[in-house]
Amino acid sequence: MSASPIDPSPRLLAFAGSLRAGSYNRRLIPVLAEGARAAGAQVTLIELRDYPLPIYDGDIEAEGLPENALRLQALLGEHDGLLISTPEYNGSMPALVKNTLDWISRPMPGGRSGTTLFADKVAGIVSASPGPLGGLRSLLVLRDALAKLGLIVVPQQVAVGQAADKLHDYGQLDDERAREAVHRVGAAVVRHLKVYTATGASA
Repeated sequence: MSASPIDPSPRLLAFAGSLRAGSYNRRLIPVLAEGARAAGAQVTLIELRDYPLPIYDGDIEAEGLPENALRLQALLGEHDGLLISTPEYNGSMPALVKNTLDWISRPMPGGRSGTTLFADKVAGIVSASPGPLGGLRSLLVLRDALAKLGLIVVPQQVAVGQAADKLHDYGQLDDERAREAVHRVGAAVVRHLKVYTATGASA
């Protein structure tokens, strides 16, 4: 963990797993970030379209990690956890999210595994979908993928169904109960990190 008693505010890296301009998950991720900030976190919200990457290819990696993979590794290294809002594609998380995680996990210059950037950090996940389940199946897959990378994923999660009726603009979730539930996911990440930081400081 990079947080310390000198700098007690957890630092979280947040992104949506979609590039589409009108994506419901791009509209939802600032709501999740808002909940984390209200609980005391510093949140860096990024757009994955600003970090374009090829589909993972070992031949490309052999020539050197793409610059954007290095940038994302550096960003994750500066943060204590992740906030992700993911769409659901065919019952799973989208290739964009998987590919981003795959590239970050590759060995860094110097040989240290990129998976060490994820180890023991905390993640909060949400999803949104026009359908009634709200992308719930994507959350199950994403939770498993993050856990395998060594992240601690908080048990709270929210799938916002019928998103066309609830997410009308960026950061605007009109369903009050859903908005409060998404905020609780962000707050849970902060709460877990503060407990771990305090435990580490007193060990």
